Amino acid sequence: MTLPPAASLHDRAESVDSRWQQLNDWLRQHRELWASAPFMEPVPDWTLSQPGLADWVSGLSEAQCRSLDDDPAGLAALAAEYLPSLGRYDELVRVGEWSNPQQADKATLPEVHAVDMPGRKRLQAGAFSAALQPLAHPVMDWCCGKGHLGRTLAARGQPVTGLEWNAELVQDGNRLAERFGDPVSLRCQDVMASDLTLPAEAHGVALHACGDLHRQLIRRGGAASLPRLSLSPCCYHLTDREVYQPLSRRAAEHRACLKLARNDLRLAVQETVTAPERVREQTRRVSQWRLGFDALQRQLRGEDSYLPVPSHPSRLANGTFEDFCRWAAQKKGLSLTATVNFEHWQAEGERRWLQVKQYELVRHLFRRPLELWLVLDYGLYLEEQGYRVRIGEFCDRSLTPRNLLIDAVRD
Repeated sequence: MTLPPAASLHDRAESVDSRWQQLNDWLRQHRELWASAPFMEPVPDWTLSQPGLADWVSGLSEAQCRSLDDDPAGLAALAAEYLPSLGRYDELVRVGEWSNPQQADKATLPEVHAVDMPGRKRLQAGAFSAALQPLAHPVMDWCCGKGHLGRTLAARGQPVTGLEWNAELVQDGNRLAERFGDPVSLRCQDVMASDLTLPAEAHGVALHACGDLHRQLIRRGGAASLPRLSLSPCCYHLTDREVYQPLSRRAAEHRACLKLARNDLRLAVQETVTAPERVREQTRRVSQWRLGFDALQRQLRGEDSYLPVPSHPSRLANGTFEDFCRWAAQKKGLSLTATVNFEHWQAEGERRWLQVKQYELVRHLFRRPLELWLVLDYGLYLEEQGYRVRIGEFCDRSLTPRNLLIDAVRD
């Protein structure tokens, strides 16, 4: 089987260890910029230590904020004029680009076969499949759902076994495989179970398995000495641990290893480049309402501190700012007097929203570096288990921001 050079992150061969060390040091150096949450802290501490950077982002319009948020490399280049060390962003996050539109088209299931498969997921599965060619072992599809990825990979010549805990999805997936004659067999399995037995000599794959689920594949697949593991991680924050525990011995034993809480892990996946305009607009409106209520509650309580408000019922998104405030006040045990000027507080929320967008630009600059730091930790762990590892992008980020692929082949 022919693969790109082991541990090749981009055109200049560079070890996984070296890149992890560089990212670890860079993220520690700039922790003040990404550790604070402007949504909860109206004026982050870093605005005092970096006044030039703060003044620059404070002068950006909403349209400029949105444009730069979708162009992190361009944002880093501009921000580096005020903090030169941010200029290393592009160098530190660059990895191999394995996306090949022609090959992805060939590997994508035809629409007539992609029953119950959202269009974007169909294209993601095709790009993922193309990046893994050639396949040399039977495939084990981890957390397979209805087996859409498995059916995509099966068309490339290898039988697929899918593992999925939801019996209804397993039933639907097996029905689809039988209908189209795909060599795919799904079975009910809790992949977190201690008695899990993996198929021998299988190529373990996972497309966007969340948090502890993809970490379980890495651990169990490595322990079982599977010949190949290929995964695109997602939702790193979905874990039962409050503080991230590195998988690799190299990271765990490093005296200056970055310490990441669950909220830090959540930052790594806070991107909406694939969200429809309607969803973005609704998110904006509700965020403004939450910020308006936050300003109001600080006055009501006489305390200048953030007060977490739970997720709101979906019906409130179609209501008014006043409806939202009355619901939130009731949830937090606050009384709203008849003299509350809701128009004033709504306007304050809109003002705060733009301020948050401006300050969050700086924080969002660290989303991809944090994600890559985690992925490199996974890569280091797999190298310690005897695998040759390559890390790259299997598709463009416009198809999915979670486009990093770890491909590990056992020596």
